[in-house]
Amino acid sequence: MTSNQSITAGVDIGAATAKAVILKGGQILSALVIPTGSSVKEAGQEVMNKALKEAKMTMDDIAFIVATGYGRKSVDFANDVITEISCHAKGVNLLIPTARSVIDIGGQDSKVIEINEQGKVANFVMNDKCAAGTGRFLEVMANVLGTDIAKIGSISLQGEKPCQISNTCTVFAESEMVSLRAEGESRENLLAGIHLAMAHRVAIMGHTVGLKEEIVFTGGVAQNIGMKIALHKRIDKENRVPEQPQIIGALGAAFIGAERL
Repeated sequence: MTSNQSITAGVDIGAATAKAVILKGGQILSALVIPTGSSVKEAGQEVMNKALKEAKMTMDDIAFIVATGYGRKSVDFANDVITEISCHAKGVNLLIPTARSVIDIGGQDSKVIEINEQGKVANFVMNDKCAAGTGRFLEVMANVLGTDIAKIGSISLQGEKPCQISNTCTVFAESEMVSLRAEGESRENLLAGIHLAMAHRVAIMGHTVGLKEEIVFTGGVAQNIGMKIALHKRIDKENRVPEQPQIIGALGAAFIGAERL
């Protein structure tokens, strides 16, 4: 069986979610996203099993499996492990070959990647030491305001006068939010300010790398319309969100698997 006909899989174990993609000839046969939960090893096995079930396949049908993400070393059924930076670059390149920059914001980290026309990493910067600029930051702010995390993006767009949030450190920003709320600031303006503050931090990362159009926005936070618009305001460039922004790393991993064959 040639690599063009082979079926490969990518498994991306992130801090918040685990993803699996089964790929054949550049076409996605199945794609799954589940919460990572307390065990990265169990999450990897579960998401792979569900992807296989959706594709009506067994593990024996898969020619090559690549694991990625922070929990990649726990995927003991993988043939190879690759960093999420390389996998995101390759996944974006497969979907949008004209893209030259990737902004990826997940639950526990954020990264900006410059890619070339072959989908290889030319440069990158990553924040994985601080919650600021990550989905966790937005989650904490949503909890402070008693708001559903899934709704904060659309609510932020209703803010007519976004608050100036001076702290992007999660602990200090939380205290600042409590103080501003006590002063009578609206939930809409607070959330608008939070999204712009987070976008500003990501924009600084982008300036370090040098954002080049076309820019693709991936990760779980890419599903937040308020964040997409806040990024556009801060970097003054349009960003494109794939239909399934969370699976890009797993997709790239599956594609790298096909290349390895």
